[in-house]
Amino acid sequence: DLASNAKRLVHGEADGLPGLIVDQYNQVLVLQILSVGMEYWREILIQQLIDLTELECVFERSDAEVRRLEGLERQCGAILGELPPNCSIQEHGLEYYIDVENGQKTGFYLDQRANRAKIQEISHNQEVLNCFCYTGGFSLNALRGGARFVTSIDSSGQALQMAKLNTKTNGLPEEKTEWIEADVFASLRKFRDQARNFDLIILDPPKFAPTKQNVEKASRAYKDINLLAMKLLNEGGLLATFSCSSAISPELFKKILASSAEDARQDFSILDNLSADQDHPQLLSFPEGEYLKGLLLQKRS
Repeated sequence: DLASNAKRLVHGEADGLPGLIVDQYNQVLVLQILSVGMEYWREILIQQLIDLTELECVFERSDAEVRRLEGLERQCGAILGELPPNCSIQEHGLEYYIDVENGQKTGFYLDQRANRAKIQEISHNQEVLNCFCYTGGFSLNALRGGARFVTSIDSSGQALQMAKLNTKTNGLPEEKTEWIEADVFASLRKFRDQARNFDLIILDPPKFAPTKQNVEKASRAYKDINLLAMKLLNEGGLLATFSCSSAISPELFKKILASSAEDARQDFSILDNLSADQDHPQLLSFPEGEYLKGLLLQKRS
């Protein structure tokens, strides 16, 4: 039971179908074909999905950069039916409007479902900072969990507008929110200079290391942003920090965080290991599939 009407139906290699992603958002099915092998079976796959799901709309989002590397053209548009004017999903008692056509991934970060629920559990009476907030998933759950105030940062004004709409739609206290359209690194430095502190900080940045060639540069970026966040935490404060780069292993991510903590002259307890939800399975033989890894840390006094 995922406590949601949105779920991943096909998760590439882990489901024996490398290069194929299929997500369901209520009555909308979204597919991504990311490899030449899957492109060959395109028409058969689409017909099978239509027959098996019997959903009202099938939409293709085969627009990821990896298609270009495979020599494939971008494919994006409705295959069956039409997208509803306001596509929305339910998750853990909250409603989210999502942008299937232009949003990140296929429209929403389904892999973070369980981690959003975790944030709802630990936010009561907390001063929360959500970095790279996108359409407000973690922010809404913090508000639902009784946060005292939630500050959310993203560089996309369009994503922030949808986040505000999602907040209003769910009847959450808008007076307890601040939405900032800005660069996260710059914002964290500004908060540091203002001596502004938080009880709970969420760091869910975009993929800093798309390939193994980017690991060194990405490691520096992860270290810098976590160092900045650690310095903004109150005593006993919580940091939920993630990496979605498959080229950054869980072991390397821990080493990066340990280095950040050392430079911040702080120590942290690991309260929980965070990962993708159960509809994003992993194969022992395909470690690259463990792309999303995270830790819930608590600052020791």
